[in-house]
Amino acid sequence: MSGKHFLIPALVLVLAACGTTHENSGPGATTAAAACKGAAGKYTIGVSQANVAEPYRKQMDDDIARAAKQYPQFTVTFADAQQDNAKQVADVENFLTQRIDLLIISPNEATPLTAVVKKAYDKGIPVLVLDRKVDGAAYTQWIGADNVDIGRQAGQYLADRILPQGGKIAEIRGLAGSTPAKERQDGFAKGIEGRGIDIVTTVDGDWLREKGQQQADAVFKAHPEIQAVYAQNDPMAEGAYLAAKAAGLDRKIKFIGIDGLPIPSGGIKAVEAGRLAATFVYPTGGREAVASAKSILVDCAKPAKTQLLPTQLVTPANAAEVYAKGNG
Repeated sequence: MSGKHFLIPALVLVLAACGTTHENSGPGATTAAAACKGAAGKYTIGVSQANVAEPYRKQMDDDIARAAKQYPQFTVTFADAQQDNAKQVADVENFLTQRIDLLIISPNEATPLTAVVKKAYDKGIPVLVLDRKVDGAAYTQWIGADNVDIGRQAGQYLADRILPQGGKIAEIRGLAGSTPAKERQDGFAKGIEGRGIDIVTTVDGDWLREKGQQQADAVFKAHPEIQAVYAQNDPMAEGAYLAAKAAGLDRKIKFIGIDGLPIPSGGIKAVEAGRLAATFVYPTGGREAVASAKSILVDCAKPAKTQLLPTQLVTPANAAEVYAKGNG
């Protein structure tokens, strides 16, 4: 197994509180309660990440590691699937062999990871699914933002503020089998519906800046009439900007991304610098996942099936403020 290993040494007693709730049912519901040993327990958490090539996913792992330091009962082990479904299945199988107490997973693609997530859940291991989804409901809790709504907001912003008279655009999607790619595409289509926006071409950038740049370069050569690019994350939007700059088109074309990471290389700073016209903060959910793990393992509570995270539009007008808030 690849990855890094965090051991949080000391033990702090915390009063256990038995919670109540609601939507969760099935094997994972009762076994999640069985996994709870209270504040005096020791817990190993396995984190299966789709890849750390995306800054967003690296930040998600960092947020989990940072939050877990609050709980000396937790030992957290990370695995990087490197955008390989088979490797991520093997990573989870390895965690099961190690008899982890709780699994946090952000699947590379939904369908190929569904069976092994269900296997963990059916074994009684609480499973927290972050950002990208799996098929079915065999998991303890999904944590993420509303990707359909964020895509819709992106479409509306483009139609209202960038191309109010309509125009021609290109769309750069994430990995086709990942759920945010479809949801952000569906939402965007709703946002521009009836607004005279023509999506001239849609290409796959697999969430990566380099591939986004390559795809955008080909798009600009085939469609020099493009006026704006909607990329489903900030790295692909930045890649498209670089392709446009190389072609001398960066002042003609506007770029919208999603993620809004509050780090120097993130989308908020790209908006502040004028490379992107807008982005949307999409929280990593790392801190919330650790809080849910604590709730399940230490407090013996059953979390809600879904934990929806808030998002925020970032424009040149509020980028500095949002960045400061994200680092506050």
